[in-house]
Amino acid sequence: MFGLLGLLLALVIAGVVAKKQLTSAAAPASGEAPADPRTQVQQVQKQVKEALDAAAQARKMPDDN
Repeated sequence: MFGLLGLLLALVIAGVVAKKQLTSAAAPASGEAPADPRTQVQQVQKQVKEALDAAAQARKMPDDN
């Protein structure tokens, strides 16, 4: 049950990050050159990894030693 909830949480976070990245990539700030697709993909991958790492850290349970 917790594994399914964790997966769902990770997917939601990844979706939010991807949506945020796509909207910011669609309208670059004034004075900024638009990034090439490879750079955009790398940025999205980095943000998704960071979001998943943060979600995994939040879900860590203390060991029962």
